[in-house]
Amino acid sequence: MDFQRTILFLALAFTLLLLWQAWQADYGPQPTPAPTVQAPAQDLPVPAAPDSGAAAGAPMRPGLDSVQRVRVVTDVFNAVIDAKGGDLRHVDLLGYPVSVDDPDNPVTLLSDERELFVAQSGLLPADRAPSHHATYVPEAAEYRLAAGQDALEVPLHWTSPEGITVTKTYTFHRGSYAVDVTHRVANSASAEWRGNVYYQWLRSPPVDNGRAFIYTYTGGVISGQEAKYEKIDFDDMEDKDLARDLTGGWAAMIQHYFLGAWIPPQDASYRYYSNALGDSRYILGLISPALTVAPGDTGEFPARLYVGPKAQETLAQVAPNLELTVDYGMLTVIAKPLYWLLEKIHSFVGNWGWAIIILTILIKLAFYKLSETSYKSMAHMRKVQPRLVALKERFGDDRQKLNEAMMKMYREEKINPLGGCLPILVQIPVFIALYWVLLESVELRQAPGILWIQDLSIADPFFILPILMGVTMLVQHRLNPTPMDPVQAKVMLALPIIFTVFFAFFPAGLVLYWVVNNTLSILQQWYITRWVVKA
Repeated sequence: MDFQRTILFLALAFTLLLLWQAWQADYGPQPTPAPTVQAPAQDLPVPAAPDSGAAAGAPMRPGLDSVQRVRVVTDVFNAVIDAKGGDLRHVDLLGYPVSVDDPDNPVTLLSDERELFVAQSGLLPADRAPSHHATYVPEAAEYRLAAGQDALEVPLHWTSPEGITVTKTYTFHRGSYAVDVTHRVANSASAEWRGNVYYQWLRSPPVDNGRAFIYTYTGGVISGQEAKYEKIDFDDMEDKDLARDLTGGWAAMIQHYFLGAWIPPQDASYRYYSNALGDSRYILGLISPALTVAPGDTGEFPARLYVGPKAQETLAQVAPNLELTVDYGMLTVIAKPLYWLLEKIHSFVGNWGWAIIILTILIKLAFYKLSETSYKSMAHMRKVQPRLVALKERFGDDRQKLNEAMMKMYREEKINPLGGCLPILVQIPVFIALYWVLLESVELRQAPGILWIQDLSIADPFFILPILMGVTMLVQHRLNPTPMDPVQAKVMLALPIIFTVFFAFFPAGLVLYWVVNNTLSILQQWYITRWVVKA
């Protein structure tokens, strides 16, 4: 039983770790917000090809200059492209409100204001092609996806004195968060043009990195055939500039529920790079192999840009391994089947709250026999509890004789004091995996639950579920044998109160799972204690 209680303490320690991470994110030292007028260090990449003729780079001008704003409205985006560099500077996700109570206020994913998150791209060498510091000429100030129109092209033009014309075209698609971005080089000069294209994210760390008591990763991720998923956080960028050659892949900046990813063609090798600009601005990007365009000829650099939710089925279709940005951590092998089952249940019942309840029941059924072993062990221990107390009174502080007498009694009664530990150990990874499923899945964001729960991804506004969870934990405590150590007994009695306070700030979907799981555990334990063991 002492070992079982140790497992409970480990579960508590895990929860405390989550809370500490959240506290650090919310109240610990935060990166300084990006200033708007300071001039950072070099922000142009250096092509990997030594014969590209590119310069080492030039300092970015003070702030993010704006020349002319081009508004683009589709069925999923309210976007702004700036003629300065042709950057995608602002994106509102029209299908994702900030909150249930404010449905007309969409989430802003990209922004060139205080918290920078900007999609940049350009050509090198910068003295013969437009980098993201160049000024393009747009054809119109506003574009709207019309009814019945499946695609919307937004071209921007740049021409050099030597006769090099570059057309940077964004192609938006109906119902899609993936945007095609093409740089077309037309060479009307007398000499061949040779250069590279680069795609990068300019990002400053968020001032608020999540809700209270909930921590999720915000930062860079790269992927390629040689490395399917590798996080490059802001500290990594501070410590060392990234310089990695990967085949295909993508470079992304991710946050809770949403991400932006540059996706080049998958059949070539690209140099992935990062740069800490020294003023809480960070760059993560990739640069292509060199392309040669003969006089009178044209050449193209195609790519895709994904700016939207971390919807797993969609991401898997956009690029290889992009669905891994729905980060379930080390327990992905367990979490993915759980999400698959949860999604299938939801497709049948049509409500995520009921889907969580049914999934909890199925998990409980899967572990029924293991739980039965644990509860039988607890029931037997409860049955011999008076004899254990008597042994302690008899032997006092003589721990050796007390342990010998207890082991003798266990053998006589055919009790395995560790019999209930394995079921608990097996179920902990499942609970943690489900925790990440409910926390990371954008499909549950603002999903209505049952009765008063209108958003399963935020805390219960009336604290009803956390209180019910505390009550179920208290009932479970009463069903278990009382620890002989009075200090340990007080700690175990305090656990329901501690967990109630913790879970008051957890997403309602998680607390719903715990309440249902506890209720089923109580029914199973009561039945075994009363009718099977008859303790």
